[in-house]
Amino acid sequence: MEKQNLPVVVVGAGPVGLAAAAHLVERGIEPLVLEAGASAATAVRDWAHVRLFSPWAEVTDPAAEKLLAPTGWLRPDGATYPTGGDWAERYLQPLADVLGDQVRYGATVTGVARAGRDRIVDSGREEQPFTVHIETADGGEERIAARAVIDASGTWSVPGPMGANGIPALGEKSASDHVAYRVPDLKDPAVRARYAGKRTAVVGSGASAFTALALLADLAGEEADTHAVWILRRGLGDATYGGGEADQLPARGALGLRARAAVEQGHANAVTGFRTEAVERDGDRLVLVAEDGRRLDAVDEAVVLTGFRPDLTFLSELRLGLDERLQAPTALAPLIDPNVHSCGTVYPHGVRELSHPEQDVYLVGMKSYGRAPTFLAMTGYEQVRSVTAALAGDHEAAERVELTLPETGVCGGAGLFDEPDAARSDEGGGCCAAPATLQIGIGTPASPGGC
Repeated sequence: MEKQNLPVVVVGAGPVGLAAAAHLVERGIEPLVLEAGASAATAVRDWAHVRLFSPWAEVTDPAAEKLLAPTGWLRPDGATYPTGGDWAERYLQPLADVLGDQVRYGATVTGVARAGRDRIVDSGREEQPFTVHIETADGGEERIAARAVIDASGTWSVPGPMGANGIPALGEKSASDHVAYRVPDLKDPAVRARYAGKRTAVVGSGASAFTALALLADLAGEEADTHAVWILRRGLGDATYGGGEADQLPARGALGLRARAAVEQGHANAVTGFRTEAVERDGDRLVLVAEDGRRLDAVDEAVVLTGFRPDLTFLSELRLGLDERLQAPTALAPLIDPNVHSCGTVYPHGVRELSHPEQDVYLVGMKSYGRAPTFLAMTGYEQVRSVTAALAGDHEAAERVELTLPETGVCGGAGLFDEPDAARSDEGGGCCAAPATLQIGIGTPASPGGC
């Protein structure tokens, strides 16, 4: 079969993977979406109880909406905020259903390569199709030929560890019966019982940690002796809680305010500059030990929310160009680097920034951001619009990257954990003074501010 007649394989039936399939269909290109789970949006369903901080208007893709329209589907009120469960059931699964046989479930991608070529071989490489190796739900193995590969598998499967150096702390693995790496669903009776009346360490400083602190604070108001210990690797300052009322994503700003309230009301106490080196057992409880020798009072549980990282193992035979720090595409990394950017200064990026030395393979969505935490769904939708235009040969459309993003109101870069307020302007300007929206197009950003 001619390479151009083969499908484009999309890895992952999540928000961005399904959007990629919708754009491919719109372009007359056959997609084949491979999803390891038994339904669409398996990862999203794992956090079904968590509410997004982006409203419906910002989490649906235009090409997907066109594909859904003939079925009578109507987008929910664009100003309301879905939970992960809402997103999966009211948008993502219907979209997968419309795609029909172009989505395969129970198909775990275990390897991607050029047919007959390992990563060393140059001869005839670009003329060869891709071969995608999968393992099926019944343990079988298959190989699928593809003209291109769009990896939208996300980062959910590889959460960051408690250890401050990026490696699990000593004893962290053996303490796994008391360590969770997801925001707990306290509406589940079994999960609620795990944390009610208990002392829980929450490790992390992002929106997920804010959510966990807020939920545990609510639980503390109902269940005596429930308390959270918030473990921060950086110092504590106004910027720690995000943009608050200045955040142009109001739901995210509200999360930071709820986290602040949890501390101020005594439901949680913050431990700053604590970089976990070891986890020791004290009977059924855990003692966290820092690199500087500090030891915390024992906790019953630990919730570790230190971000995620991409699984690159099944791409090892492809020639990827990845930044050595973020594990994001080389050209994209400086535009999203959380050591510099954390307040909405998202520069234009599309197929050009997402390309690799290996032609026709693209990492998109959360996976394209590597370890950077500042991804928004609408960014991913714009990525796949650009990538699919390039695959269709419409290079003008591929290069025309247009996107309006909300200013986040968050100023402290992740690299500033020793000086939490270092990124704040003494005159009230700087990145928090940027306009409410930042118009993205070819060239430099329209904002006079920015990080």
